Amino acid sequence: MAGPGPIVADLRAESDDLDALVAPLAPQRWAELTPAAGWTIAHQIGHLLWTDQVALTAVTDETGFADVLAKAAADPAGFVDAGAEELAARPPGELLGEWRVTRGQLHDELLKVPDGRKLPWFGPPMSAASMATARLMENWAHGLDVADALGVTRPATQRLRSIAHLGVRTRDYAFFVNDLAPPAEPFRVELHGPDGDTWSWGPADAAQRVTGSAEHFCFLVTQRRALGTLDLTATGEDAQRWLTIAQAFAGPPGRGR
Repeated sequence: MAGPGPIVADLRAESDDLDALVAPLAPQRWAELTPAAGWTIAHQIGHLLWTDQVALTAVTDETGFADVLAKAAADPAGFVDAGAEELAARPPGELLGEWRVTRGQLHDELLKVPDGRKLPWFGPPMSAASMATARLMENWAHGLDVADALGVTRPATQRLRSIAHLGVRTRDYAFFVNDLAPPAEPFRVELHGPDGDTWSWGPADAAQRVTGSAEHFCFLVTQRRALGTLDLTATGEDAQRWLTIAQAFAGPPGRGR
């Protein structure tokens, strides 16, 4: 089994790219709204800091993480937003500095997780590589929110492959959280990567298929773009339904941003 090294390297790079986007901003620009309703740029970075703090606790202090779970159970609909709100109130320089320190600690700790250890989380326990993939997905998605707010187009990179993989693997979860029975048969997913290569999952002869742009598939499973605007095609009733509910993140069905 591959260790977390390559995906942690991608996570570092994705985080650094977002850091480079927000670091030059004047303090007042951190208060600008992003496409996520009610969230400013500061909220986006505050959310990433909060989640990195929680992930670091899961890696280094499982008893402390159990306390986090208890607080989440007491306010399941609002505890994530509350964390972002609290951190977004800090001065931008302080917020950015703490995010840099915390994410660096998390990345280093993920590399130390021994093979076979499962880390506790809000859903099923996960490997260090899986946690790094989830953090990569969130950094990319929230970074897209920030980029859209600033009117910046971020180039697609090969790092999208891990996000696309997560989107494919969460197919059944998307059906489950929408109170639908997951399809019994596997799907074929073929996506065109940013370098012109093709990424594929599932049997080549599967009747249910999804094809299109890897970047657009990542837009979809992070619910950052509407399906009607994306270069994605589904063949088969179940595959078509999946594209209307796909989500690569844990929690209840998303509303899109």
